[in-house]
Amino acid sequence: MNTPTTSPTPAAPSALQRFFDGDVWYSFKTSPMAMVAAAIAFVCVFCAAFAPWVAPHNPFDLASLNLADARLPPAWAEEGQMRYLLGTDDQGRDILSALFYGARISLAVGVASVLLSVFVGVGLGLLAGFAGGKIDAFIMRVCDVMLSFPSILIALLIDGVGRAMFPNAHDTLAFGVLIFAISLGGWVQYARTVRGSTMVERNKEYVQAARVIGVAPLRIMFRHVLPNVLGPVLVLATIQVAAAILTEATLSFLGVGVPPTSPSLGTLIRIGNDFLFSGEWWITIFPGVMLVLIALSVNLLGDWLRDALNPRLR
Repeated sequence: MNTPTTSPTPAAPSALQRFFDGDVWYSFKTSPMAMVAAAIAFVCVFCAAFAPWVAPHNPFDLASLNLADARLPPAWAEEGQMRYLLGTDDQGRDILSALFYGARISLAVGVASVLLSVFVGVGLGLLAGFAGGKIDAFIMRVCDVMLSFPSILIALLIDGVGRAMFPNAHDTLAFGVLIFAISLGGWVQYARTVRGSTMVERNKEYVQAARVIGVAPLRIMFRHVLPNVLGPVLVLATIQVAAAILTEATLSFLGVGVPPTSPSLGTLIRIGNDFLFSGEWWITIFPGVMLVLIALSVNLLGDWLRDALNPRLR
């Protein structure tokens, strides 16, 4: 008697396979703007992340600096060999190497502040939208108060308080204070976005069914509702990375950002601004170009991701 043979059940596709086979990956492959922006962002992030290995010099090694090489123009060649592709600053530091190290600091502060904003904003927005009532009203009033103050003003206030409370350890705590200051004004948008999406999701049938069978509210929030409201958060976080980097650069340009011993792109622009009208334009122009490339590429990726995840535009 012949026994029927059964074919093995195919394995479920992984999340990575679903992404590459889905509309998002197809939208990326058919968008030249997104591909160019991704390439620019990848080069900037790669050079910043691997600055100690990619940079031709270590601009923060005081033993290797030579004041005789200060303010050299771009493409400076000596004895037939090019030494400084983008020139040097007033201390003899290689501008190209300083850009890699400065972008490393700017990207680290920007990404860390966005992650902290997402953590706080998504949690509070999820709680406000799911709980409703007085909790929702209280969280939204706090959001209204935070929106009344510009993020730069909040960051300046937090930095001033940090300098007053920790006068001797400010340089040590500068990065933490800066990340906290930027995050304090950035979590509101995530909270309001997640709250609106959660209020829509909590009235759907799968949430009502989970409540009927006795699933705990926290489990419903984080296991069922949260995955369905993360789409707008991903788009917003991508765009906010560029805004956080620009905020950090603005604060560093004003002299209240990272310490001078670890200059970011904003600090490099501020240093070069003193020599802009004396003819050494490269000291401030190249850090500014690097900052624009990073912010523009991330913004373009955010715009593409918003269109790719919007089902009405497909």
